[in-house]
Amino acid sequence: MTDFTAKTDADGITTLIWDVAGKSMNVMSTDAFAQLSGLIDTALADPAVKGVIITSGKADFAGGMDLNVIAQMRAGGAAAIFEGVMQMHKVLRKIERAGMDAKTNKGGKPIVAALPGTALGIGLELPLACHRIFAADNPKAKIGLPEIMVGIFPGAGGTTRLVRKMGAMMAAPFLLEGKLSDPKAAKAAGLIDEVVAPEALLVRAKEWILAAKDADLLKPWDDKSYKMPGGAPYHPAGYMTFVGANAMVLGKTMGVYPAARALLAAVYEGALVPFDTALKIEARHFTSVLMNPSSTAMIRSLFINKEALEKGANRPAVADQSVKKLGVIGAGMMGAGIAYVAANAGIAVVLVDATQEAADRGRAHSADLLDKGIQRRKITPEKKDQVLSRITATADYSALAGCDLIVEAVFEDPKIKADVTAKVEAVTGSDCIFATNTSTLPITDLARASARPEQFIGIHFFSPVDKMNLVEIIRGKATGDRAVAKALDFVRAIRKTPIVVNDARFFYANRCIIPYINEGIRMLAEGVAPALIENAAKLVGMPLGPLQLVDETSIDLGVKIAKATKAAMGDYYPDGAVDAVLFWMADQGRMGKKANAGFYAYDAAGKREGLWSGLAAQYPQGEDPELTTVQHRLLMAQVLEAVRALQDGVLTDIREGDVGAILGWGFAPWSGGPFAWLDMLGAARAVEICDSLSAQFGPRFAAPALLRDMAAKTESFYTRFAAAKAA
Repeated sequence: MTDFTAKTDADGITTLIWDVAGKSMNVMSTDAFAQLSGLIDTALADPAVKGVIITSGKADFAGGMDLNVIAQMRAGGAAAIFEGVMQMHKVLRKIERAGMDAKTNKGGKPIVAALPGTALGIGLELPLACHRIFAADNPKAKIGLPEIMVGIFPGAGGTTRLVRKMGAMMAAPFLLEGKLSDPKAAKAAGLIDEVVAPEALLVRAKEWILAAKDADLLKPWDDKSYKMPGGAPYHPAGYMTFVGANAMVLGKTMGVYPAARALLAAVYEGALVPFDTALKIEARHFTSVLMNPSSTAMIRSLFINKEALEKGANRPAVADQSVKKLGVIGAGMMGAGIAYVAANAGIAVVLVDATQEAADRGRAHSADLLDKGIQRRKITPEKKDQVLSRITATADYSALAGCDLIVEAVFEDPKIKADVTAKVEAVTGSDCIFATNTSTLPITDLARASARPEQFIGIHFFSPVDKMNLVEIIRGKATGDRAVAKALDFVRAIRKTPIVVNDARFFYANRCIIPYINEGIRMLAEGVAPALIENAAKLVGMPLGPLQLVDETSIDLGVKIAKATKAAMGDYYPDGAVDAVLFWMADQGRMGKKANAGFYAYDAAGKREGLWSGLAAQYPQGEDPELTTVQHRLLMAQVLEAVRALQDGVLTDIREGDVGAILGWGFAPWSGGPFAWLDMLGAARAVEICDSLSAQFGPRFAAPALLRDMAAKTESFYTRFAAAKAA
């Protein structure tokens, strides 16, 4: 079985068609690279061949490298990785030089890339080695180098070629941010050369080949007169670029993402030497990144495991449960957001609220989001009309007849939710699944209001719904497999990532993030400098410090959750010290960002101006603890809850624990998630830290029995639990 096939027409044009069997999108493998190399050799050696077109037999060009190949390379150690990468460079360099005479740079055969659709990762690195890149005018196509998003960087020449093609400044968004563009935007940016009508793609590619001259084939960096756009590092303009780039990367990553540092080093060092030497430098830095456990963890969580969960890794074996008609109860920001993502996915939605006016406001939320999409040229007015036509806003529960899934998103009050449950079940069919969107209330308790508890399930969306990718599906004690399958099929339809957890107060995500917030507040009350707390969190990769996170979610919400939790736990409630701070802040009227007053101060426009000066007076600063102590407190507050959730059976799959942590509350993505981080740290070292913290700060840091057992047996989570489920 071959990934590339060749056909040569009467005009001497060889078309190499990339079409990986059994895959919806092409991915590059070691064998495929070897096939490509052989076919290029054949074309270059055949005097009848005038040029080569590399294209795809699928709707898209390629989705990138097969990451399983990367895993295999890593297993062979650094030498195997470096050798494998250099082999890729050799093939791509062969395409680039195309048989040219080394001295005259003449006599080569034109080789072009014709992209029918999406071209990502190696799917763009290969075209960058070609002499011209043509792309079909396909607005749905995405072109770019997203490797940085999974903890690596473009290592098959993409980094070196793009910087030499565009200059470091212009290349930065595509390399350091993984920016993706549609074909027209990619051409405007200089990523590709031409955008043509889909039906003319191969015709135009052939036309260019037949007219190409020697000068058209020579890459700028192979010309002796080449100068890097924007200047090399020691050029006055280039110097400022590289200084600024270093500051930007460190500012955004806090130095915790190895791939970003390595990419910047490869660009800087590579810019000082000839092109072929730069490729070796790129390969060395790429090798170092692949050998770093952070890249292993990020690839596993953000690509392999995430993809497995989205494809239904933990879906019960029941018939298809695709949602045909969705009912959403409650047209506030959450309900309106759910209605929008469902309608955008092609699902008919009935949006119900207590009044017609409220329901209409919820539908208007979709209109506002769609208008923003039109302004950004992401969607058309026609698409807006189609989406809005799928949303029926009403105050009449009878309109829910025929719905096969209901998502209730009303106020977090069990009595109100019970009333809604009864009203919905009175008008829907006996096979309708009822889902409650709640972030804290136990599903089993809420299901008592249902006549069909086996069809009652929790679906916890994160706010804002249109932007947050994670959906937490909560199985109550009575929830049946069909309800779980329905929820999973719905989440797949709206293109989000699901995790399935068993019922317990706060479920999984909130169970872990609340202790993180609380630990930050505790430290504030102890006299730890608030700036140290916030920066310590960011220096371990958290997107927001705990105090800023409270401001963003609102302090009055924190007060409400605290009161409800205390009422439920009674004498076992552990967070009185935290409540004292939250309640005092609420008494000061400092409710967070929405009030322009919280742990941070804000200007009239709502922009953060820095930590509120009133904190110092109320909570005088003592001697600052070690940075690592603060970081360990903030991290362990989260990861120990994750371990307890696994130990208690709330989590049943560590993949869901890691993916859910990163997507749900932004847990240090560089780590691959809490279980991946504990594996990096080692169970024995984790227990040692726990023992030290619990001795100083209390039993909340006591190592769970599961972690102690793993330490005693020198196990890791991804070895202990791999046999059953982990990728």
